[in-house]
Amino acid sequence: MINMDIFHGFLDAIHHLPEMAQPTALTDAERVTKAKAVMRAKTDRGLALDLEACVNCGYCSEACHFYQSTQDPKYSPSRKLDLLRRVHARETSAFAPLKRLFTPDITVDDLKEWQELVYDSCTECGRCSMICPMGVNTARGVNVMREALFEAGLAPLELQAVAQEQAGRGTVFGVGPTELKQTLDVLRGQGIALPLDEPKADVMLVSTVIDVLLYQDALAATARILNHLGVRWTLRSAGFEAANFGLLSGSEALQHAATQRLIDEALVIGAKTVILPECGHAYPALRWEGRLADGQPLPFEVLAVSEYIGREISSGRLQLLPAKGEEANRKITYHDACKLARHGGVMDEPRAALQALGMNLIETTPTAEKNWCCGGGAGVFLLNRAEGLRHKAWAIKREQIEATGADTVVVSCASCRLNFMAGAEADQWNTKIDSVVEMVARQLPT
Repeated sequence: MINMDIFHGFLDAIHHLPEMAQPTALTDAERVTKAKAVMRAKTDRGLALDLEACVNCGYCSEACHFYQSTQDPKYSPSRKLDLLRRVHARETSAFAPLKRLFTPDITVDDLKEWQELVYDSCTECGRCSMICPMGVNTARGVNVMREALFEAGLAPLELQAVAQEQAGRGTVFGVGPTELKQTLDVLRGQGIALPLDEPKADVMLVSTVIDVLLYQDALAATARILNHLGVRWTLRSAGFEAANFGLLSGSEALQHAATQRLIDEALVIGAKTVILPECGHAYPALRWEGRLADGQPLPFEVLAVSEYIGREISSGRLQLLPAKGEEANRKITYHDACKLARHGGVMDEPRAALQALGMNLIETTPTAEKNWCCGGGAGVFLLNRAEGLRHKAWAIKREQIEATGADTVVVSCASCRLNFMAGAEADQWNTKIDSVVEMVARQLPT
């Protein structure tokens, strides 16, 4: 069961994040210079092609939950790259000397205006890129803009605060090794074996601050599944936090540092597999962005926990008890987390797990890689001023789920789950919110 007092305490902590940030003291000229330096450095051939390929057809707006929920043209995905496009035109394009004559340079006011466009109103979900006839990777351009704004000291204070905490103290929302051990002791009191800091293991499990504080049942469920399968696994106190606020805030250096902690621990114990928790952005941070120090690919496999469970079920190694009674009559639908489905291709595995439960799985329309975003990913859930905009975007998701007639929506991302819970409370929405890993653990053979 989720402790709603802890949930509300977590929301209250978010409201106070700006007070904890240590803003960067820069002049306006320094901010512009730093932002432009990032934009120039990141504009490689692929990004330049994206910036020049846009034909302003507007299709991307049809795919954007922020535009569709507000009908405000400033939230059109193509517009979010206009500042980056202007710097490219003036400084890195083939006709830069000519374009500088009639293309205005960017200002610090432009940068401040774009903060809302690339942080508050973009979850980098990638849906716009799927519908773009030119294949423009808008999410990548938005990520570059976040990096530019971070270097200019203009990332939202909430994200700055948590990124600074993770980099400086090695904790996130005050959760570090001590808090992890305390939570593990509580779960061990329930009779669950939770190995910690084993010197060798085939599987390294990582968690997040959200699971340690709020979704402890998800951590317990994962442990029960691994124990049932009989794998040799462990958590590592020096490298357990999967949340990566360098990635969310736009700091490439902090992103790599957070990822490296996980990589180092996996290498120390000789892990063959690293299992990520139900956390959307943790997946690309380690699986797609993670590299060894010399740039070589990781020598171990990185899997989302729903992906791992689906594989084990499909292989026959993990078998579940059939649902009985009221459980067998439940109507469930599945929400595809953007970073797992659209960016990572993890669609079949969670469904294999849910189908094995023996319940009535009803797909949303659209579904899988075309599914609508929840509206709270990429750190947007942590931005106080984005609350109203985020809730409007979530309304699309709510209506999509209601159309299925399901009594339960199942998620595989804790950030999505947080946004669902906040939206449900605000709207007095009675649809049950559950997680893949918890549902599977409840039907393990005893």
